[in-house]
Amino acid sequence: MLPLTRHGLREMVVGTILLAVLAIVLGYIYAPLALIALPFWIWLLAFFRDPERRIPPRSDCMVSPADGTVSDIVELEQCEPLGGPAVRVGIFLSIFSVHINRAPCDGKVIAIRYRKGKFINALHHNQASEQNESNTLVLANPADGRSIAIVKQIVGMIARRIICPHRVGDNLRRGERIGMIKFGSRTELYIPKWLEPKIEVSVGQHVRGACDIIATLGKPLPAAESQAAAQPTGEA
Repeated sequence: MLPLTRHGLREMVVGTILLAVLAIVLGYIYAPLALIALPFWIWLLAFFRDPERRIPPRSDCMVSPADGTVSDIVELEQCEPLGGPAVRVGIFLSIFSVHINRAPCDGKVIAIRYRKGKFINALHHNQASEQNESNTLVLANPADGRSIAIVKQIVGMIARRIICPHRVGDNLRRGERIGMIKFGSRTELYIPKWLEPKIEVSVGQHVRGACDIIATLGKPLPAAESQAAAQPTGEA
């Protein structure tokens, strides 16, 4: 059975009812027309799928925070939450992608910043990043409190709701679910340059959240090393 996320329960119930009514009406007109509702119902369930993922048992990497296509890789001279230069990897999520977001590494949530904004097409990378409604999680190394990564959930032209159940102070594991964005969107991963990240993906490449490596680190995180040994390779 296809695993589904609890974050889509309302949409799945309401959508199923509406599509059932549509099928009944179309079937009353002409029986085969009722089948028109079937692919839409399958897509609705598929959108909220939440597959298990095998997480790389490594401490020197950051995994993808989302499923989708790498849309841009940008060098930033200054990223305030990370305290210096950083690299940003943008991932575009189509309406057919898994929309669950994942933690790129072990870390403690030290800040969550929700910002209201526009609904510009997520394919317009810089405009969407700077102007669209978004939710930003800043992760720090539990050992010394230094910021090590940012995951930014950004709505798109169709997306209208960001889900993030975590709070400041929560400790996350690499690959752990951190929420979702509903109906097409963009997710960004920011990595500070002091970690000496080597980007392992390229623009146009399809990536899977939690299991595909976005970057290897020249300076592995001490806290991640100690936790990785006890961490299973897949989530329950």
